[in-house]
Amino acid sequence: MPSSRTPSAPLPPARLAFEAHTWKEIAHLLTNLPLALIGFTFVTTVLFTSAFLTLTVIGFPLLAAALLGARQLGKLERIRARALLDVTVDEPSPLPMRGGADGFVAQVWMSVKDPVGWRSMLYELIRLPWGIATFTITLTGLFVAWPVLPYIVRGLANADRAMVRSLLSPSDELERRIAELESDRGVVVDTAAADLRRIERDLHDGAQARLVNLAMGLGLAKEKLREGQVDDAVASMVAEAHGEVKLALQELRDLARGIHPAVLTDRGLDAALSSVASRCTAPVKVTVDLPARPAAAIEGIAYFTVSELLQNVSKHSGAKSAAVDVWRSDDRLLIQVWDDGRGGASVDGGTGIAGLAERLGAVDGLFMVDSPVGGPTTITAELPWRDR
Repeated sequence: MPSSRTPSAPLPPARLAFEAHTWKEIAHLLTNLPLALIGFTFVTTVLFTSAFLTLTVIGFPLLAAALLGARQLGKLERIRARALLDVTVDEPSPLPMRGGADGFVAQVWMSVKDPVGWRSMLYELIRLPWGIATFTITLTGLFVAWPVLPYIVRGLANADRAMVRSLLSPSDELERRIAELESDRGVVVDTAAADLRRIERDLHDGAQARLVNLAMGLGLAKEKLREGQVDDAVASMVAEAHGEVKLALQELRDLARGIHPAVLTDRGLDAALSSVASRCTAPVKVTVDLPARPAAAIEGIAYFTVSELLQNVSKHSGAKSAAVDVWRSDDRLLIQVWDDGRGGASVDGGTGIAGLAERLGAVDGLFMVDSPVGGPTTITAELPWRDR
């Protein structure tokens, strides 16, 4: 007789009780103890040894090497957290390497002040008691509390994630500052190279060409005089050579003013900016209220900033009047250039303003443009004040 029972559904395939991510968290918690033992032993040994040896010349280099080693332990922990806890922490920027005898001292001092290395050491110090606790709880739970073990493991792993993020992640402010300094260094190098090319081009196309013509003219005049020809042609050659000399001197004087004007060195910003303002197509009122002269580098940047802005006023604004104000506020040198022109100036407007913004940013300065269409235009620049 055929059976009246319906066949049962096939059984699901056999599998482990825990998901893969739970086993990864368990593996991380169980490996905490051996790695914590290694890290704790390393940190305590080098700290006590370097502290004892600071009375000698090898104490600080040993401490610097220990902090570099702590960085490597922190890198290992970040790799382990990424593989087992799915926590991605950015790698800190490497310390710059300095060569030479003076560079060795600077390298040691930089390593001793490294916050990433000290936070890695702190991480290794607190990991030993935490590693003992997580190893004991996880191993015991595998035998006596396996039904609730995933919840226990998740809580412990979350604490591990928090420690990795707080102690082994790069300092946001430090990394931002390093990135800014690297970018500023590139701007300074590019600006210096551009200035050198400009000077070379001005010398080649201007004064050098005139001096070549002068030498040729004097050479011809010399030949005629040697032949005994003293006439109007020789006099004309000498007069032309004299004119070339005056033009070459004027071009060299203008070139020197473009590199660093003598009036700025001798009399400061007030006189130098008044000289620049006198060459502007619009009348400019210059007000400089400074208790003392700033450092030469800051003074030079302030001068060329105003010079470039007043050139823009002459070439692009169509202004009928302008004003330049320079004053000090706490530890900042402030510059404000105003004109009643057509406005519409912007950092990306192609009038050299973008280059000014980059130059000021390279020395921790600020550059702000307020130029609505129809005017007026107010450009404010800030520079750090450094005493001369």
